[in-house]
Amino acid sequence: MRIPAQSVCTAIRDDIVAGVHERGSRLTEELLARRYGVSRVPVREALRTLEAEGFVVTRRHAGACVAEPTEQEAADLLEMRVLLEPLGASRAAQRRTEAHLKVLRGLVRLGQERARQGNSDDLRSLSGWFHETLAQASGSPALTSALAQLRHKITWMYVTEGPADPVEYWAEHGAIVDAVARGDGDRARAVTALHAERASTGHRLRFGPGSGAGAGRAGRADRVRNAQHPVNMPSLRP
Repeated sequence: MRIPAQSVCTAIRDDIVAGVHERGSRLTEELLARRYGVSRVPVREALRTLEAEGFVVTRRHAGACVAEPTEQEAADLLEMRVLLEPLGASRAAQRRTEAHLKVLRGLVRLGQERARQGNSDDLRSLSGWFHETLAQASGSPALTSALAQLRHKITWMYVTEGPADPVEYWAEHGAIVDAVARGDGDRARAVTALHAERASTGHRLRFGPGSGAGAGRAGRADRVRNAQHPVNMPSLRP
């Protein structure tokens, strides 16, 4: 069975975001194919996609390498999210389905319950699912894809601190859903913009000067080279 390049792309992207493939490190087709248990053809296609997304760059005499974004590029991502998430919420107010509303309300109830209990372990993933669903409710595949890429890159480049007041944070999620349910695009845009701006203050860059693939690269490269990591399609996120 031929493994789709999209599944390979997701696996490589997840490992880049997780730091398995360090910033600036080489990504050779042979080693990646061995790691993910696939042929070199889907790896080659995946690397082209990841280069278009900004996770990979092609360097002369080195080939494909993990990108090394600058601080300015990282800052631009947060600014782009502050602009695009409110647009998505505004569109969702006009285009959402009852199924979208059911999922969004369920996530808000669960998030508010966890926040009141002081259980922060699940709050980050719940917030991610909330914003993914909100983007999907916009009815715009292009916008949904752009926001998904932003979330991946922000997770890659930033350490995210939990909100100072999780209860208030999830109350903001609830206000977004209320506006979307009423079909109030202006209100949805406004409350989402405020929420995104506040969330941006809790991000700290993972990297600084000289923090690319350096002295620790050799050990990490050996682990990647020797690892067997077949692509398990059902477990990969869509």
